Amino acid sequence: MSTDLAYQSSISPDHSSTYGLDEVLTACPETGELLDIQYDWDRVEVPSSLKDFEARWANRNCPLDYSGVWRFRQLLPFAPDDQIVTIGEGQTLLQQSNSVAKYVGLNEGQLYLQYEGLNPSGSFKDNGMTAASTHARMVGAKMAACASTGNTSASLAIYAGTTKHFKVIVFVGSGKIAYGKLSQALDYGATTLQIQGDFDDALKQVREVCKTAGIYLCNSVNPFRLEGQKTIMYRVLEGLNWEVPDWIVVPGGNLGNSSAFGKAFMELKELGLIDRVPRLAVINAQGANTLYELHEKHGLCWNGGKPDAELIKSFYQKMDDEDRRASTLASAIEINRPVNLKKCLRALDFCDGVVREVSDDEILDGKSQVGAGGFGCEPASGASVAGAKLLREQGIIAPSDRVVCILTGHQLKDPNATVNYHSGQPAPEFQNAPIPVENDFEKIMEVIQGIA
Repeated sequence: MSTDLAYQSSISPDHSSTYGLDEVLTACPETGELLDIQYDWDRVEVPSSLKDFEARWANRNCPLDYSGVWRFRQLLPFAPDDQIVTIGEGQTLLQQSNSVAKYVGLNEGQLYLQYEGLNPSGSFKDNGMTAASTHARMVGAKMAACASTGNTSASLAIYAGTTKHFKVIVFVGSGKIAYGKLSQALDYGATTLQIQGDFDDALKQVREVCKTAGIYLCNSVNPFRLEGQKTIMYRVLEGLNWEVPDWIVVPGGNLGNSSAFGKAFMELKELGLIDRVPRLAVINAQGANTLYELHEKHGLCWNGGKPDAELIKSFYQKMDDEDRRASTLASAIEINRPVNLKKCLRALDFCDGVVREVSDDEILDGKSQVGAGGFGCEPASGASVAGAKLLREQGIIAPSDRVVCILTGHQLKDPNATVNYHSGQPAPEFQNAPIPVENDFEKIMEVIQGIA
């Protein structure tokens, strides 16, 4: 039993053993379940109000206070200040978007976009990777690895390249990564292994490699990753003047974000820093809809920490028997076996959550509406807008609800998807195709006058 202020513990409510921060674990050694980072909150100097964090805005020359993750370090107090690894992550915006609100069916002023594409590597992953990199430094890791559909590899590689604390190996599936993301891992100096298979295959291999070779694993099965990702919700509250929205809508891939968001609200409520919690909507792509199938169609739930393990096992076995692979244009959420499934079930339970699936066409339409409003995003981000629209059509979200859609990554993560959408045939509803015109002044003016 650890007596430290911060420690690791199984998510299973029937298991009380705890483990120190000096142990590198991705599962409970006794139960095999996922791990949480827990705190003895009675020993943490937690502010009496979330507004107290505003004082750190005036201390921008301090790297920890500049970081949109570590300025909230009292709410993830596992690292000494001198061990924290930061590259200025978390400088992200909560942007009100009336044009997207209209598209979704919400009243003016009620829809917000949390734009995580402004992180150094261009995606939300930096929130978690700064925390994982910090723990890797704390335990003296010399090499780290991850499996990735692109964003995780880019994020891990930029932290390794910038800080030089460790070397990096990334595993990607064959043909399952957008070039905008792959280019980052290559440019930032990571050793990249492109295996024959998809993300689920890559994750299986990297977990075994890390276990055998003693390499530090940085996928979201690493509980420290999710500690950093909690801070996305702190910044959402910050952007709303510390008011809790009615809905958080987030794309669902490996389910790290939804799991982290649930943990964030559980802790804030326990500490008395919020008086209510938002509802959570997790949006799958139809071609990678494991959570939707299990939760909405088969009734899988948290069940007090005892979700139906046989149901999960039989579902995965059938998926294997049918050789069913994830398939969606939204490569960041093209995952069939989400490692944080059980943590996500816990978040859905606590936040009275729902799960929906949307088609690739709906995802790309949602993405186009975000872009038309001035905030380009990767395809997976469009799932949150498409999901909010669907929930509004179903009457689950009211037009007066305050809704926050999480935009997980930058538009340039997958520029091919954007160009293909706007120039493809048959033309989608919101296509903005290039106009062919002869190299002739009069012809050009005719087109311009037609636009005006």
